[in-house]
Amino acid sequence: MDRLRLLETFIRIVERGSISAAARDLDLSQASASRQLAQLEDRLGDTLVVRSTHALALTEAGERLLPDARALVAGWDALDDKADANGPLTGSVRAVVPIALGQTILLPALVRFQQSHPDLSVTWRLEDGDIRFAEEGCDLWIKVGRPRDENLISRIVAEVERIVVAAPALPPAATPDALSQRPCLSLGPFEGTRLRLHGPDGKDIRLELSARLATNDIRVTHAAAREGLGFAVLPRWLAASDLSEGRLVDYLPGWTAPRLSITLNYAPASRTLRRMVALRDALETALRAGLSAS
Repeated sequence: MDRLRLLETFIRIVERGSISAAARDLDLSQASASRQLAQLEDRLGDTLVVRSTHALALTEAGERLLPDARALVAGWDALDDKADANGPLTGSVRAVVPIALGQTILLPALVRFQQSHPDLSVTWRLEDGDIRFAEEGCDLWIKVGRPRDENLISRIVAEVERIVVAAPALPPAATPDALSQRPCLSLGPFEGTRLRLHGPDGKDIRLELSARLATNDIRVTHAAAREGLGFAVLPRWLAASDLSEGRLVDYLPGWTAPRLSITLNYAPASRTLRRMVALRDALETALRAGLSAS
């Protein structure tokens, strides 16, 4: 247990980027956390972390140790979980979810989940971009698209329909070609100004557009479209209430952008942990229900 505790402290220091932040998380004094790191380095006979005034950096030995440390701690966690199979869910889960989904469809499911499991803590990070799963200490990653990390278990749990939307006041575009004459709101993480559309007759077209507003934040794109700054490609679920209440219109009825896959991603070591299974099931159910309702 003593050695596992040293490994847990090392992992948390790496994740938090500072000894003081890790100490707060672990309810230790900074001196105790520093001492545990020094003890681990003494046991292994190597320096794991290079300390400076402003930051910490892993040495080569630290980089080699980190995945093994995670695997050892996760293995013990799995054994402990099985031993208490009928007890309440405890511990913590660190989840990374897309910004818009994490603020809307998934948030009520998270609240209900934590109300049902008061002894379990969840870190809820909103992020649309890629993350370095292992280095950041993530347990569960809901992502638009497939992750690049082939070491993760990755499952497609939903498909997102996307349409071209605009405020009613924007002059209409009778055909996709007319979009080049209208102001475009470009969402960087996806196609940006290179737009591909699929039509009702099965025809695919590709357009090169110039952006009036370019951003990497879907919330900005959504708000700008409602204000009439231009047309945008948005998920139907996100625009659904605006479409029903007339704040936005389907700008090119029958035309859609390529669907996006929503994937649920996690490390093999956490596959059977009860708290992970429970949270995965709750969020997957919420995703399927919320996206199909739109």
